[in-house]
Amino acid sequence: MSKRSKPIVLAWLPAAVLLALSGTAAAQDAGTPPATKKAKELSTVIVTGTRSDSRTESSSLTPIDVVSAKVLQQTGTNDLPTALARIIPSLNFPRPAAADTADTQRPAQLRGLSPDQVLVLVNGKRWHPGAILLNNGVIGRGSQPVDLNTIPISAIDHIEVLRDGASAQYGSDAIAGVINVILKKGAKGGDVEVSGGQYSAGDGRQWLGSANFGIPLSGDRGWLRLALESSNEDHTNRAGPDNRSPAWAALGVNFRQGDPSVHSSNLLLNAQYDITPNVEFYAFGHFSHRDSVSPAFFRYGLNSPKPNNPLMASVYPDGFLPLENADSNDQSLVAGLRGTVDGWRWDVSGNYGGNRVRYETRNSLNYAYLHDFGTTPTVFRDGILKATQQSFDIDIAKDLRPGWLPNPVTMAFGTEYLRQTYAIRAGDLPSWYVGTSGVSGGAQGFAGWQPANAVNASRHDVAEYLDFETNLTDKLGTSLAVRHEDYSDFGNTTSGALAARYDFTDSFALRGSASTGFRAPSLGQEYFSQIGSLFYGNGALPGLPAGIYNRGLVPVGSQIATLLGAEPLKPEKSKNFTLGAVWNATDALNLSLDLYQIDITNRIALSGAISTTTPAVVSYLAAHGVTNLNYSSVNYFTNAGDTRTRGVDFVGTYLADFGGAGTLTTTLSANYNQNKVTSIKPNPAVLSSLGNTGFVRLNRQDIKGYLGNSSPRSKLILNEQYEIGQWSFTGTLTRYGRYTSYVSSLATYNPAKGIVDQTFNPKWILDLAGNYHWQNWAFTLGVDNALNIHPDKNIANNSNNGTLPYSTFSPFGYNGAYVYGKVRYSW
Repeated sequence: MSKRSKPIVLAWLPAAVLLALSGTAAAQDAGTPPATKKAKELSTVIVTGTRSDSRTESSSLTPIDVVSAKVLQQTGTNDLPTALARIIPSLNFPRPAAADTADTQRPAQLRGLSPDQVLVLVNGKRWHPGAILLNNGVIGRGSQPVDLNTIPISAIDHIEVLRDGASAQYGSDAIAGVINVILKKGAKGGDVEVSGGQYSAGDGRQWLGSANFGIPLSGDRGWLRLALESSNEDHTNRAGPDNRSPAWAALGVNFRQGDPSVHSSNLLLNAQYDITPNVEFYAFGHFSHRDSVSPAFFRYGLNSPKPNNPLMASVYPDGFLPLENADSNDQSLVAGLRGTVDGWRWDVSGNYGGNRVRYETRNSLNYAYLHDFGTTPTVFRDGILKATQQSFDIDIAKDLRPGWLPNPVTMAFGTEYLRQTYAIRAGDLPSWYVGTSGVSGGAQGFAGWQPANAVNASRHDVAEYLDFETNLTDKLGTSLAVRHEDYSDFGNTTSGALAARYDFTDSFALRGSASTGFRAPSLGQEYFSQIGSLFYGNGALPGLPAGIYNRGLVPVGSQIATLLGAEPLKPEKSKNFTLGAVWNATDALNLSLDLYQIDITNRIALSGAISTTTPAVVSYLAAHGVTNLNYSSVNYFTNAGDTRTRGVDFVGTYLADFGGAGTLTTTLSANYNQNKVTSIKPNPAVLSSLGNTGFVRLNRQDIKGYLGNSSPRSKLILNEQYEIGQWSFTGTLTRYGRYTSYVSSLATYNPAKGIVDQTFNPKWILDLAGNYHWQNWAFTLGVDNALNIHPDKNIANNSNNGTLPYSTFSPFGYNGAYVYGKVRYSW
């Protein structure tokens, strides 16, 4: 068997298992009613990836998953991206720790691509990105993703996940797919829930209280729904002692590796009001506040075998663990009018969203400040990041009935004005102060943004789109879409999409699509900067005088970046192809298999560092007006290369009705995904002429890891839901495939010293839950990761002397078993 065919065969194995189950259960189901429950679910009208008002999940032209609120609740978690990752095999949600900002707004991946290559919608409207840009060594490095955790699960009716490129329908970001969160509607019904739990290790205690309910407006003319949520999570710690020697180990566990402590509150509203029988006003919005505290690396004190800076004696003689506090406010408001006139459906709306994150470093000090002034703060205000987005949309659609076609044609067109901003506000002086003593400056753990980092940038975009969708025959459905964008920073781009589905029988169909797409460089990638500073004496940097020199990330448009080869960022461009089959073998058994390929050019990545202290570079910069050089090294974002993603998705469901003995719903889903860097752009000519500056567009870890194989290539999820009377039981078994942590360059690869790649073995995770329903009450007891499985431990070279035993790449974290309970009252 060839290696290429192996993933396809593996993807069909779950189908064979489900067919076997259906054959066994068929005899038991003889004489029982059809599986009307599943049929009803598949007949649900979808709104993602289509402008038609009659397209259903079962007749979709492209692969789409519809995840109900009930299924979200069955996952046991109160964390939205974690819940989706437990349901959808092509979605990955790692849990990095001790990585500065990454554990504050964790990134989620679809099909192994960057977190900012999946578009997030709420009620079909574009959701805003977070303010945090991930610039550390984590999955999603270099991205500015949406923070999904700002949307409370209690407010969600269902989620539609489109697993196909959709830039021709929605614009930027929809390369890997679309996550469309549909909120609960109507004045009727509601629930109140309280939940709590902790990890088997005895830490990470969590509690959450939520409520959602509806209020009628003017009788039956409208409604307002409110969802409120408050939660608290204590931190976890899986760090180990320093293993360099017994003397180091005797200091105990001083580092922290685990989830941060988080307190959050969310309020979300959704409203609708009928102004006339054909015109309605609608609005939805939210406010979210999250306060999180994450650890930096421990600073050893004067009691260690290798005493640290003696200046700490007056503040932290036995060492200290800096803590990074991120105080995040997230808000949005969408309001609009929609209606019908002479068969035309129209929608006019305005959309605002923003995220503001204020940083503090606590339990820390600034050595340079302490040296120069004899005192130091222990809490530092590091600065503020802020991102906002405003849009104005006009959407129009109508079902036309040309005489030369057997079925109506849905024609849709519209326009969008989009404005985005990004701002950095510098921290207080002590957070970044360096001085001229040569003593290390800046707050230990996380130094603040300097005035040189401050920025207030904006851009706008005007887009127009045109869609057609119809069934050319009773068996052949097709759609065609085109969208044009004009961005103020990089210019124009046009995307197109063509999809088709042919139903050979009432139960079997083939579907396929081809599309082009794009992702505009985020404003964070264009303008974010973060520098550290150090004083160098005479002779420390050859050819340069004594002084304070910066190193770190600079904006691509800055003078020094431009002189050293940086170019304005171009949009990432994609070509998406999918081919799939849908088979509803019986009323109870539904199977789908979809193959896909995504080619992306101009992938944006963070470059390697450029040394600015060599004589050639110093002379070159001086000749171009930079005579007061204050950088020792810089890096910047660049269009680094091209990638190809190939994979296969399988989804199968079977509903067995045992009559008085209950029902058993089996869902088996799998994903195999392979990412590969196909080309790397040459280094800028100016850097090549300056000799060895250390610059690379992509290092080995980028090529093989972040853009390749640092998330599992395969993932399989088997879910069983058994319901009988007032009882229901859920079991989910998830297999996470292999993934690898790579050494950054072959020059440093050294097996003799243990500097090698590490491949982590596949792991099986079992989640169990039981539910009892009594009148309007529901009681739940569950355990996630019931077998207390942990990922492989880091090899010695990657464990920071044993203090950080687990990889930040782990797709299921490393906290172990989590036991929880829930009580819910519904009406």
